[in-house]
Amino acid sequence: MPSRHDRTQTIAEGLLTVRIPNMKKEDGKETDVPKGYRFSVAAAGIKYEDRPDMALIYSEREAAAAGVFTTNRVKAAPVVLDMKRIRSSTARAVVINSGNANACTGPRGMEDAEAVCRHAAERLSVPVEHVLTASTGVIGTPLPMERVRRGIEELTGGARAGVEDVARAIMTTDRFPKVASKRVKAGGTEAVLTGVAKGAGMISPNMATMLCFLMTDLAVERKALDRALKETVEGTFNLITVDGDMSTNDTVLIMANGLAGNAPLTEGSPGYESFRDALFELADELSRMIARDGEGATRLIVVRVRGASDHADAKRAAFSVARSPLVKTAVYGRDANWGRIMAALGYSGASVSEERTDISVNGI
Repeated sequence: MPSRHDRTQTIAEGLLTVRIPNMKKEDGKETDVPKGYRFSVAAAGIKYEDRPDMALIYSEREAAAAGVFTTNRVKAAPVVLDMKRIRSSTARAVVINSGNANACTGPRGMEDAEAVCRHAAERLSVPVEHVLTASTGVIGTPLPMERVRRGIEELTGGARAGVEDVARAIMTTDRFPKVASKRVKAGGTEAVLTGVAKGAGMISPNMATMLCFLMTDLAVERKALDRALKETVEGTFNLITVDGDMSTNDTVLIMANGLAGNAPLTEGSPGYESFRDALFELADELSRMIARDGEGATRLIVVRVRGASDHADAKRAAFSVARSPLVKTAVYGRDANWGRIMAALGYSGASVSEERTDISVNGI
């Protein structure tokens, strides 16, 4: 079984082979989704005209839930609300809107986030504390709540959509929808993990402007779910950067509703490692899509560090190179200017020995 460090290294090695996935399989069927999840989208007109800008992910039964959120001290209202509600470890639904971040909107922003959850809970006949919400878009403008309410009514009106439709509805400046799915056998039970994500601008460590919603029909004990998610985020989404800006709205949520029929997985269960590794691979695929689709990006740079004193030092060195404007311009111009890489290593804060450092660019 590969270590977490090995798995993280594999992400870096594999980023160069990113491709835009087909949303449909060859047989014309939609992406595999776990049992017991329903999806819907609505065109509420929050910012975009004539395209869905709201989405609902709904579990037919209570699901164990965990989340990882922005470390920005300025947090959007939906993030603050979700951080409180995720402590209950249970969720039934997530309401998502694009076009408006509901960030830096004062007390009204929190009132609006709570109203979104309350209205959805009433329409779905579920406890309000089991409804989460997420927003992405322009900062500083209050949500147009009349449009949002109409959108929620459409989301909960019975019309069904596919998980690909959810991926499209949450897009902002993304060039393509991001959805991935994996089958996994954990503890003798076959199940599915599916994820949708968005991200284009403000992509930096600690997730940046990125929303990701992960679902499985496995039963997973809350503590094990939380650990698997945090380890996964640290080794995937937290290792990408585009413009160095950190968003107010970063959110990664996971729901596990248990409809696959397995005994709940704990950290010591025989199937836990299979679940954890499948979750890591799923997030790996989604993070590659986000890196490829960075706002204004024309190149994908992969920084691989070997021989560092520890993981933290390797991370400092890698991010210093990846964030360097001079390194970026060199890559854009197809100029293998290794001196710029060396300079970025020198000011990275990592322990660097000039005499013992070797640099290669695309194997040269």
